[in-house]
Amino acid sequence: MLIVDGAARVVVANPAAGTMLGPALTDRPFVTVLRQPRVNRAIEQALADAAPQRLSASLSARGHDHNCVVTVTPVTIGGAPGAAVVIEDSSGLEHAERLRRDFVANVSHELRTPLTALMGFIETLQGPARNDAAARDRFLAIMQREGNRMNRLIGDLLSLSRVEQEERRRPSECVDLAALIRLACATLAPTARGAGAALVRIGTPERAEVAGDPDQIQQVLHNLIENAVKYGVRPGAEEGREVRVTLSHVPHEPVLRGPGWAVEVADDGEGIEETHLPRLTERFYRIDSHRSREKGGTGLGLAIVKHIVARHRGRLKIESERGVGSRFTIILPEWQASASRGDRPRR
Repeated sequence: MLIVDGAARVVVANPAAGTMLGPALTDRPFVTVLRQPRVNRAIEQALADAAPQRLSASLSARGHDHNCVVTVTPVTIGGAPGAAVVIEDSSGLEHAERLRRDFVANVSHELRTPLTALMGFIETLQGPARNDAAARDRFLAIMQREGNRMNRLIGDLLSLSRVEQEERRRPSECVDLAALIRLACATLAPTARGAGAALVRIGTPERAEVAGDPDQIQQVLHNLIENAVKYGVRPGAEEGREVRVTLSHVPHEPVLRGPGWAVEVADDGEGIEETHLPRLTERFYRIDSHRSREKGGTGLGLAIVKHIVARHRGRLKIESERGVGSRFTIILPEWQASASRGDRPRR
């Protein structure tokens, strides 16, 4: 918000105006503060005939473009005419709306494909394949697979929604990260064996205490290990593969501003092109859509991991090199108990 006098010079500017338009705004002609002809004409009109103005305008300030709603209202300053200029930046709302539209479009696309397959096979089973036992069994197997895919997608959507709702509420429970790793590896060992891979745990001490939500941390470990088992495959090396899960203590992590525990999930697969790495945690982003769907991926796993790690005030690192493999690392703050609360002492 800015106030201008009868000469269209700024006499008052609130801190938000300084953030958007720059420092030292007062005692300057408004035209030098914001070079937007429509806004300046609205101020002139407000000063001339006391008519309020409300308009939408694209404003360029300090190297950034803002989609704004500007309201210019006549005011009286010491008995003389003036004007109040209120600038509402709607860029964030428009960005959120665009994300919502993209999200709805992606979900619709992901659901339409299996639904179309189900409807087609149902129609076939009701008609030409009604009495064909072999075709019926084959179609029912495909329908079950597509139904499971939709179920996984809906489950991941619900998980993502719950994580986002809780993201501002930091977990406070003391969790043994080492025990969760042992449980995740034991649970996924049969899956790994079925894919021709061995799960190898490295450096898992008796206890590794972090502040966290055990169910969400377990979900993160499950997603990262399962991805490594599914996609850490190099052509011609289906057998004898390893997925290494390494737990290590970090005495000081700059991003966490203190000590933490790091979990690295590494594979020796094909690796990922560097251009893909910044987008891997986007919802529904896939490097190979066909392969991901074939292996049951929903495109939401790493987005869920990112939000859970953010809720825990942790850090997610993704490193990969073509022909070498990939490493996904999460670093969670070490549990720091308060003796005054009667909690267990810090390790």
